[in-house]
Amino acid sequence: MWFWLLPSWLGFRVDTARAARWRWIAAVPSVLGFAVAVRCVWDFGRTGQGTPAPIAPPKRLVVVGFYRYVRNPMYVGFFVGWVGLWVVFGRANLVAITVAAVVVLGIVLFVRLYEEPTLRKMFGAEYEEYCRNVPRWIPRIHPWKR
Repeated sequence: MWFWLLPSWLGFRVDTARAARWRWIAAVPSVLGFAVAVRCVWDFGRTGQGTPAPIAPPKRLVVVGFYRYVRNPMYVGFFVGWVGLWVVFGRANLVAITVAAVVVLGIVLFVRLYEEPTLRKMFGAEYEEYCRNVPRWIPRIHPWKR
């Protein structure tokens, strides 16, 4: 329910007079997207023995669960979750779309310029093999098996 408290420039406003009932269907991918992200945090702790935060990185390469389909499922999950919220709560305005585009660009640059080089240093050949077999953003149809 905290989404009701977000600033209106993010595009989260409920316009019940014009809202189509079908928009609430977007709650399904939104909830699923955020659930994927939460599950990824769990996998970092359980399998990787660390966190997604750079200050406490995983000790082992995390290649379980959703990480067998796509290299960045946490980001993909959050993206799907936020897009679903925009559909449910109303149209995002130009400012919100611009902010979202800048955030997505920032994440892409962070992944390519910091995360991936850091993971190559930490996990070497194991990470290289993973990169060759699992796409960065678009999930595979079947899970990757070593």
